Amino acid sequence: MRLLKGMLLVTMLVLGFNAGAREVPIQDFFKDAEFTALSLSPDGKHMAVTVPQEDRTVLAVLRVADKGVVGKWDFGPDRHFRQVYWVNNDRLLFTVTFKTGRFDFETSKGDMYASNIDGTQRIDIPNGAYYNIVSLTPEDPRTILVERSVETSYLSKLDIYNGRLVTVATAPVEQGSFLVDHERNPRYVWGAMNDGTNVTYRRDGDKWTQVHRSERNGATYRPIGFAGDNRHVYMAKGVDGKPESIVLLDSETREEEQLSSNGTVSPSALLWSSDRKTLLGVQYEDGIPYWDWIARDHPETLAYAGLVKAFPGKAISFLRPSDDGRFLAMRVYSDQQPPEAFLFDRQAGKASFLTGSMEWIKPAEMSQMKPISFKARDGLELHGFVTIPAGSNGKNLPLIINPHGGPHGPRDEWGFNPEVQLLANRGYAVLQVNYRGSGGYGNAFEGLGYRKWGTVMQDDLTDAVKWAVAQGIADPKRVCIYGASYGGYAALMSAVREPDLYQCTVGYVGVYDLDAQRSSDIGDHEAGRNYLKDVYPPTKAERVAQSPAYGVDRLKAPVMLVHGAKDQRVPIKNMNFLIDQMGKVGRQPEVVVVESKEGHGFRDVQNNVNLYTKMLAFFDKHIGPGATSAPAGSP
Repeated sequence: MRLLKGMLLVTMLVLGFNAGAREVPIQDFFKDAEFTALSLSPDGKHMAVTVPQEDRTVLAVLRVADKGVVGKWDFGPDRHFRQVYWVNNDRLLFTVTFKTGRFDFETSKGDMYASNIDGTQRIDIPNGAYYNIVSLTPEDPRTILVERSVETSYLSKLDIYNGRLVTVATAPVEQGSFLVDHERNPRYVWGAMNDGTNVTYRRDGDKWTQVHRSERNGATYRPIGFAGDNRHVYMAKGVDGKPESIVLLDSETREEEQLSSNGTVSPSALLWSSDRKTLLGVQYEDGIPYWDWIARDHPETLAYAGLVKAFPGKAISFLRPSDDGRFLAMRVYSDQQPPEAFLFDRQAGKASFLTGSMEWIKPAEMSQMKPISFKARDGLELHGFVTIPAGSNGKNLPLIINPHGGPHGPRDEWGFNPEVQLLANRGYAVLQVNYRGSGGYGNAFEGLGYRKWGTVMQDDLTDAVKWAVAQGIADPKRVCIYGASYGGYAALMSAVREPDLYQCTVGYVGVYDLDAQRSSDIGDHEAGRNYLKDVYPPTKAERVAQSPAYGVDRLKAPVMLVHGAKDQRVPIKNMNFLIDQMGKVGRQPEVVVVESKEGHGFRDVQNNVNLYTKMLAFFDKHIGPGATSAPAGSP
């Protein structure tokens, strides 16, 4: 008995476990959430909720008062309701996307749908999904303003009852967005050309005048809304590709007043008054999200600021309020708390709980996600997060570095991450770093990763691990790297470049041959092909040098590979080629998981339970309590 107790104590010390910690079942982290998005009707009496259900997302309209169902829509397998928009109190517009895997991008099947909230008077608007909603037109309740780009940008009126379109304006931008003033006059258009160039035009009479032009990773100058006088316009401005600030432009004198800036990250959300004439606040996700209040004396700002104070330690995303400003809908979450939805009645001074997304998760059992920053070897400041297992002393822990996918545009953010929380619940510290090339830190920061997928972007991950070791968080002999999609590429490429740093590596739906990936669905359109031209290593020799499949002779770490046979974003031939290349040097993956019916990331709960059971066993063997003291790659 004494020996058994001693062995148990050693195990807890190795992983830093709290003796009272409960192993939360794997399925609890991957069960379908109760909702993914929620929006409030203009009068505040109804809410539209999207609900994931295994291989699809359904839409329901509920009464706010008693949560009774008014209408429900389900378009079948692999279809997901998105961009649900209230055009009046009785009618919705929504698009339905197609997605076959958890890490996949959603694609549109082309149609937009309109329906009364009880499901009557449904219509299909062919190609309507290619239109973005620009503005309501209260003076004409049958219509709204929408935009679409087909070699040039079109602003049109859409009849929401019969689907008819009437063109209002065109503009010389290949992928453009319009800004109209409060009288619905088109005043600005901005966006990208197919070659990646960013442009902004101002409407002068019947002509468009270009006021900004830059390269893909250059400066930005985007109009985001008009003040109530229709003269001053709020602009998002990023000088030389730096993070954007918010300025107020006098459209007549061209003078600018800076209203809000963070310096490290660009704004992640904007909060408007209920009449859409005043920008109340700007949210920044620099570590833990926070709001910068611009119109501090506006009565609605006072209400919003009070709500932020009422949820200490939480982040709040505010949804569009009721038209009269009485009802304020919000999404509240934290690193340990999955999102919950609330409705605040300003007249009654009361916040009501609407719904939770994962109410079976107990925040007290989850682990804190702490913002970090450090300098890369070339002096560039990098930001990220480290999640320390709850109850541990935070020292000398087994570490899993988890690079995000993308890579350009996405970034890791503070909030509840089921996968990270599962790993932390099993005693592993998890390190996430927004390496150069990540989004949110300005176009210039993103551009630093272009054509450097297999070089300095991986160096940033190496430097992050070395930082964690220097801080005493990570045991240098117990470090693994795991990622999905581009993160899967990074996991294998980092293990190739740093064979003595990692004790194991896991690639999930990863890119392993850059040339093979050029034939994916990204190259199906001109903009996608130009994107790959800008961000991919330009020569065959560089692509080979930056492809992990061609560097397997340098691998020492044991390898686990995971893929869905139906993956279209990163075809499974990537994994098969990597395995063939490993065979040529006498190596093979230690674990391979392939699901025949899955795509770019597993969705089925049981498939996820099987996957993470095997992944946790893999980590446990190499850096957990079952690990030996043998160096990485030793037999």
